[in-house]
Amino acid sequence: MTETASRPERIETGPIERGRIEAGRTETGPIAFDNSYARLPQGFFARVEPTPVAAPRLVAFNRALAEEMGLDADALAADGAAIFSGNRLLSGSEPIAMAYAGHQFGQFVPQLGDGRAILLGEVVRPDGGRRDIQLKGSGQTPFSRRGDGRAALGPVLREYLVSEAMAALGIPTTRALAAVTTGQPVYRERVLPGAIVTRVAASHIRVGTFQFFAARGDNDRIRILADHVIDRHYPELADAGDDRYLQLLDAVAGRQAALIARWLGVGFIHGVMNTDNMAVSGETIDFGPCAFMDAYDPRTVFSSIDQTGRYAYGNQPMIGQWNLARLAETLLPLLHETPGEAVDRANDAIGRYMERFQQEWDGVIRAKLGLPGVSEDRAGGDRGPADGGDEDTDLIRAFLALLLEQKADFTLAFRRLSDAAEDTAADAAFAALLADRSAAAPFLARWRARTAQDSRSAAERAAAMRAVNPALIPRNHRIEAAIAAAVEEQDFSLFEAMNTALARPYDDQPGFAAFAEPPKPGEEVLQTFCGT
Repeated sequence: MTETASRPERIETGPIERGRIEAGRTETGPIAFDNSYARLPQGFFARVEPTPVAAPRLVAFNRALAEEMGLDADALAADGAAIFSGNRLLSGSEPIAMAYAGHQFGQFVPQLGDGRAILLGEVVRPDGGRRDIQLKGSGQTPFSRRGDGRAALGPVLREYLVSEAMAALGIPTTRALAAVTTGQPVYRERVLPGAIVTRVAASHIRVGTFQFFAARGDNDRIRILADHVIDRHYPELADAGDDRYLQLLDAVAGRQAALIARWLGVGFIHGVMNTDNMAVSGETIDFGPCAFMDAYDPRTVFSSIDQTGRYAYGNQPMIGQWNLARLAETLLPLLHETPGEAVDRANDAIGRYMERFQQEWDGVIRAKLGLPGVSEDRAGGDRGPADGGDEDTDLIRAFLALLLEQKADFTLAFRRLSDAAEDTAADAAFAALLADRSAAAPFLARWRARTAQDSRSAAERAAAMRAVNPALIPRNHRIEAAIAAAVEEQDFSLFEAMNTALARPYDDQPGFAAFAEPPKPGEEVLQTFCGT
């Protein structure tokens, strides 16, 4: 996102401390870096170091993620304030700010780049997967334009909570490794405490990264970038010859279709699906004005900067396709030497996206409703609903229409329906979510007639539904309360409690029951902000 201008910070800081380099040997320390992106040619990034901060304090450390990545969690916890603030650079780190462009609300900006983020380097996990480690809010870079390169505490805590909740929900996402306060103010609409979040990602390569080079007519670097993405994210395409670039486009489209379907399944609204916020890895990236929907309405928008509803909940599948079309445009020189043929191939791939999204969404919504599974169609081999067909489509539409008409909470409606799958005594709790309780009975009767054809027992079906219908989501009013306590009172207890509760979103947790409840009248938080 574009940063706003702000006053320069006046606090004096010391130099960055570097890891020791002894005779002929580099001390690896708690993180062993192996930096493939920093080995790409000139033009992909700018080399830049984090700006030291005055008084870093570690306020959150994701030990489980550190251990999963094969890092020395004890050493990171002990020296986390210095490391995760950028005050201490570990040996092997090659800090860079990545270059990219992007369409922001449909308008193309040829140069954006990491204006307040610095990629420290990459690590290879024990399972062989490669992950970026990036500081966000770590100071100015050549891409900062007029921005201060810093982040306020509120957006840092939001990204930490929501990204970790997404991971616990089983949705591909960037992760939060740590959060530190800087001991320095940042200037936005008012003076706020500064902070830095350490983000972990499969990579930070975006559709906008390809657009950066396409805008400059640099087809050589587009090819280098595409080959790098294939090597890193889609190695199965490496032996596909010249067709690998078309297959890359198709593979990225497939991951985006699956990702957005899963967003919709938990009521997630990204808020700012610009092409510079769409990772080609298929992970959710950039949690600025994001939020989870309370009452179901496809028109729901939270982002304060989305004045037209471009990125509303129900528009996200179409925006995914629009973004993929922009990626396809950058790849045209690689798809075929004849421009017309290249366009036809790209259009075919983009055209398949919506069909794939619909298949993914059908799988998500059918599982949430506990409908019998999918089976192979004997005639053509296509996957379709088992025994359901148009009847199931009508049932799905009827349920969503009921939620919309009755202003029912999206998350709780599915969770209460999961309970009703096992025991009709739970029907009353489902009905209580509706503005008109009597509207529940006709749907429940129709739904039970359909699920009665399922070979699973009621208990098995209910368990399967609870496994995909969360009891807890990061409610926006709860996030704002946690942020307010941290910012105004330096009290992180609510943030910590939410982080603990959201790690088990599919479990009923009586001790955290308040986090499951939607906002009461007057508690609603209807706008979220980018934070830059």
